Amino acid sequence: MIKRTLMFSILLTGTLVAQEAKVTPLLSEDLTGIPGKEGLMITVDYAPGATDAIHRHNAHVFVYVLEGSVVMQVRGGKEVTLVPGQTFYESPQDVHVVGRNASKTERAKFLVFFVKDKDAPPLIPAKEPLHKCRIRSQLELSCK
Repeated sequence: MIKRTLMFSILLTGTLVAQEAKVTPLLSEDLTGIPGKEGLMITVDYAPGATDAIHRHNAHVFVYVLEGSVVMQVRGGKEVTLVPGQTFYESPQDVHVVGRNASKTERAKFLVFFVKDKDAPPLIPAKEPLHKCRIRSQLELSCK
């Protein structure tokens, strides 16, 4: 019973992750002519079945899929499945409510470019009100 209660609590917080994503920093550079802003470039490598917790960036975020397929959604937007060569954008006001590898058997990799405040964290955990969320599976919380 304690084990079930613990799993349910983890699911409700939206923090259960199948496998963590591997993030590789590539470049961080002050943006000349835009005081206080910097560009940050990373790659994210999702293991099969990997998911992200709900988060935001407080930055302009540009995503370009390199390998595999990923599913993304921001609050109020439609869930989209992206394949190599496709892109995704998040504004500084967006909350990223769905981010996952579309495959349970293949890896996925994407390039991310941020325009953000200098020295600000690139990712900030975000909480969704539970009345707006429903459990879609043991590894996924869907919020609207």
